[in-house]
Amino acid sequence: MVLKFSSLQQLYSHTFDTVIDVRSPAEFAEDHMPGAINLPVLDNDERARVGTIYVQESPFLARKLGAALVFRNAAGHIENSLSHHEGDWQPLVYCWRGGQRSGSFTWMLQQIGWRAEVVEGGYRSYRRLVKQFLYDDALPYRLVALDGYTGTAKTDLLGHLRDLGVQVLDLEWLANHRGSLLGEMPGGQPSQKAFESALAAALAGLDMAQPVIVEAESSKIGNLILPPSLWSALCLAPRIQITAPIAARTAYLVSAYDDILSDSERLRDRLSPLRFHRGHEVIDGWLDMIDAGDKRGLTQALMEQHYDPAYAKSRKAQRAEVIAQIDAPSLDHTGLSATAARIEKVLDQL
Repeated sequence: MVLKFSSLQQLYSHTFDTVIDVRSPAEFAEDHMPGAINLPVLDNDERARVGTIYVQESPFLARKLGAALVFRNAAGHIENSLSHHEGDWQPLVYCWRGGQRSGSFTWMLQQIGWRAEVVEGGYRSYRRLVKQFLYDDALPYRLVALDGYTGTAKTDLLGHLRDLGVQVLDLEWLANHRGSLLGEMPGGQPSQKAFESALAAALAGLDMAQPVIVEAESSKIGNLILPPSLWSALCLAPRIQITAPIAARTAYLVSAYDDILSDSERLRDRLSPLRFHRGHEVIDGWLDMIDAGDKRGLTQALMEQHYDPAYAKSRKAQRAEVIAQIDAPSLDHTGLSATAARIEKVLDQL
């Protein structure tokens, strides 16, 4: 049986035990359905080989070779990765467009007695649902933006708010980036499609009746672009403004960004291109502090000479209402817990 899903919510609420993506590892790495496992029936090289034969020689020869490879690889998965499943196991299978790869694999599973089904249209139909959800439809959520100068620990505050039971959308976690010039994280960022898959899944799990706290971001987080519907909603979202002394912000950032502050070459690469915006004298001063190993001095200078002016400029263009301003004298664990509790009280009044 081929299953058709008309919405992301319907797909996410499926009752199958396992979702199996039988596409190649490269296809899976770019993006896949949330929670899916990859059991490729053609690996990267095999898929390229079959495609080349299809175009350059004969569709029949390509299908014949493809069938042999698909059944051989599928047999290996059944013998190894799937051997522990009992007779009542129910997998949901998909490939690129719900065609031969997923159909052949599902047929084999069904012959064993497993209650396997295929996603109609495969990954392409899933991707259309993601696009509709993020690009075509208005987002039905009440966003509240957590705003403030760089170093006011907004990302950590999201974690504290989540612990209090507040609905949180952590865009930087989804993008694996700290959302600034020096925000790179280990492992790099996901693809744009994978980011959108994770974002759609996170949004679909939220309660539309309750406010959602999200950090105020630019339209890009690292190399990833926020979908227009989310960006528009974020621009208009009421804001809770977090303030903190520059000494506290400096101490927080020195700890939070220790990885890149300890990497002199990377710092130079990231900061040198700002000469056009900040001038030679400012940049040379930063580079001197890098050479001297003055992490605290460099961090405070970056805030005063780059991040704070940029933030002040962006504030002038904002149209959103500031519904509360909360001062955080301390950005350690105790201080952030107290600040989160104050934010929660503001949200309770909405």
